Amino acid sequence: MTSKKLLIFPLAVLLMACGGKNSDSNVRAPGDEQPAKDKVLETGAEILQDKSPLKAFNSYLNGFHFYNGNIKAQMEAHHYVNQLNDDVYQAIIFDGNGKDAKLMGVEYIITEKLFKQLDKEEKLLWHSHHHEASSGALIAPRIPQLAEHELMEKLISTYGKTIHTWHTDQEKVLPLGAPMIMMGFTRDGQLDPALLRSRDKRFEVVTAEIKEKRKDIPLPKTDPLANGWEKGLVRQLVISTKPDSAVHKH
Repeated sequence: MTSKKLLIFPLAVLLMACGGKNSDSNVRAPGDEQPAKDKVLETGAEILQDKSPLKAFNSYLNGFHFYNGNIKAQMEAHHYVNQLNDDVYQAIIFDGNGKDAKLMGVEYIITEKLFKQLDKEEKLLWHSHHHEASSGALIAPRIPQLAEHELMEKLISTYGKTIHTWHTDQEKVLPLGAPMIMMGFTRDGQLDPALLRSRDKRFEVVTAEIKEKRKDIPLPKTDPLANGWEKGLVRQLVISTKPDSAVHKH
């Protein structure tokens, strides 16, 4: 694997023009219509304020997640990715790719080199990308096939730690409840075919054809402590009911 920035990044303009606005948000947040005064303030902020951290999220990936410990609770996830360096990425995850999309959560992605350095308990929080990349379930919409292929060559051996904070797949119109740790699929037959068909139709792709084109990408050996749910080692976030004294004792 060559050490270089992903070819996807110089194509940010192409992605913004062709990769979105075909997947609506799952919910409509309650509240009054935005006042004209707020719109004016936003326009001023757009002109006067620098958005450097946001501008760095210049690539778009579409894939699927499920709640750790409940593989039947699945949803489509729209990732906007920033590559910090050759080994670390960070992604903002939305439930759609239009202007009304709700921010569902975040994902941190690291290479195999860094994942090997994590301790046992930490590794159980992460999932591999070997199946997502090889199966065609993970796509970079509208970019040239050569660039997407090279991107998947790199992502296939990476690991992700994903937390969702707004569960719009459950039709929750506000970010209610505990944040949840998410996982990725590891073999065929796990992803709901209806979810996949809906995605493929909107993006005008055929996952089976994409999978065939990626057959030449070598499958890495996955760390046995990743995808802990497969071995019954489920880790999930919960809202604690312990008194403050018990929570802060240590």
